[in-house]
Amino acid sequence: MRAPTIRDVAERAGVSKSLVSLVLRGSDQVRPEKREAVLRAVRELGYRPNTAARSLSERRTRTVGVLLNDLRNPWFVDLLDGLNSLLHDNGLHMLLADARLNRRTGQDPADPFLDLRVDGLVVVGTLPDPAALGPVAARMPVVVAGAREAVPPHVDVVAGDDEQGARLATEHLIGLGHRRIAHIAGYGAVGELRRRSFEETMRAHGLADSARVEPSDMTEEGGYRTMVRLLAGPSRPTAVFAVNDINGVGALSAAEELGLAAPRDLSVVGYDNTSISRLRHVWLTTVDGSGHDVGRRAARCLLDRFEHREAPGRVHLAAPVLEVRGSTGPPVTG
Repeated sequence: MRAPTIRDVAERAGVSKSLVSLVLRGSDQVRPEKREAVLRAVRELGYRPNTAARSLSERRTRTVGVLLNDLRNPWFVDLLDGLNSLLHDNGLHMLLADARLNRRTGQDPADPFLDLRVDGLVVVGTLPDPAALGPVAARMPVVVAGAREAVPPHVDVVAGDDEQGARLATEHLIGLGHRRIAHIAGYGAVGELRRRSFEETMRAHGLADSARVEPSDMTEEGGYRTMVRLLAGPSRPTAVFAVNDINGVGALSAAEELGLAAPRDLSVVGYDNTSISRLRHVWLTTVDGSGHDVGRRAARCLLDRFEHREAPGRVHLAAPVLEVRGSTGPPVTG
């Protein structure tokens, strides 16, 4: 049996093909009784719109490419949820690709989306060469979410305020009475902003000499290894600010293996307020980087850029909030 066509739907509903098209596009210019007749005919016939044909006629695919740089970071799950919810509300579908995998295979990360002729691109997380977005941005609207690297003109950036967030975390530990505070640092512009804000906050409180920064790779294993180094030193910190939650969980694991309990012996603060930080046996004090809000703002920026392709690129920063849980407390005295 042949698949039902839009003509079949129109005949079953007793309306014109153009009216069926209006209903399928969600137009509000159709009377309720006509809309219901069309939708009933669609259900009865099992009609599915020919997406390819509609894309050709509208010169749009109603798809948005999402290039994700790190599938391991749970903060991006919240971001993608916020992004997808608003895209879906506006009739757009999200196509996800792994930027790291594409690079390992020698493929330009954005190439698959260019081949699929998506309507726009959202880049999530840090990319090694943001300037490579220039040729892509010349062909379609591009928004960067969750990263702070410099981008080409006409590309919007949506992220959390990393400097303010790191300041909140550091001042929380100082306020509890900690003086020997270490920072497990990350990479990229986000890692640099958090590190620099940590150092500036410590300096502002006269604690520059007792501040310690150790590099890491933003993974749980990286946090574990870095914490082992910190605790093996002669002047062990009483508190640690980790660049993200995954790093913080690794730090907590290392401390536990060495017989230290948080917050009795050591305070730990993470960053991102991911689901892992809210696990009861972790209960990590962390900075909420507003991942869901960043995702929705990124979607809004992309929708706006569909209408204003040549508008200057802007940076939108979501305000962070400190979530105090069970991994921080005053230092042991005596």
